[in-house]
Amino acid sequence: MLKRAWAKLPTRILVLAAAGLTIVGVAACEAKPATSVGGAGGPAPRQVTVVGEGKVQGTPDNASINASIVSTAPDGATASEQTNTKMTQVIDALKTQGIDQKDITTSDLSVQPQYGDNSVITGYTATNTIAITFRNIDALGPATTTIQTIGGNATRIDSPSFSFSDDSQLIKDARARAFNDAKDRANQYAGLAELTLGNVISITEAGATVPPPTPMPRFGTMEAAAPPVEPGQQTVGFSVTVVWELT
Repeated sequence: MLKRAWAKLPTRILVLAAAGLTIVGVAACEAKPATSVGGAGGPAPRQVTVVGEGKVQGTPDNASINASIVSTAPDGATASEQTNTKMTQVIDALKTQGIDQKDITTSDLSVQPQYGDNSVITGYTATNTIAITFRNIDALGPATTTIQTIGGNATRIDSPSFSFSDDSQLIKDARARAFNDAKDRANQYAGLAELTLGNVISITEAGATVPPPTPMPRFGTMEAAAPPVEPGQQTVGFSVTVVWELT
């Protein structure tokens, strides 16, 4: 029955139907996406990521200490007066030895009650602490002796710390060593993979690290002679992560 109905259709309608089929076919072909080479669907670029370490050592040329005068008396006013009198003498003596006023800073000033049995106040302790920076490390020993001589048993001197007045060159050297170390490692990996090192893709720096200074004992009572002071050496270190292309 379908064949007979189709055969009875006018010729003009058959032609239009055929033309419609042709148009649909062409549209379908144009809608097909093109395949891109090296795009999101392409192979990932070959690369190597390595971490380089760089360290250099230097001798510190600056030192700093905290020096305190601590006095105890039945009342706070007396304790403060005793402490402040001795600290004023200490500061004047340090200036005489060539310590610049800008390198002497008051870091703690306090008066605290002392308690006995049943929380009864038995006296007061006054503390005056100064932070001293030495631009010449050789001045550290004589200065500690001066502080102890003036303050006597009321003197407290904390551990010195050492630093660099200018560590910019040490940082540059450590940074260069870290990058060169990373490059050496990357070249080795490239050789093992039978490839060659290409352009640098990224560099990430972890920053400089300086280990804490070796502490010197806290001084209560000191000998009259100036204590020997050795700054030793400190290490400046860098860590860097570098990504290279592999070709």
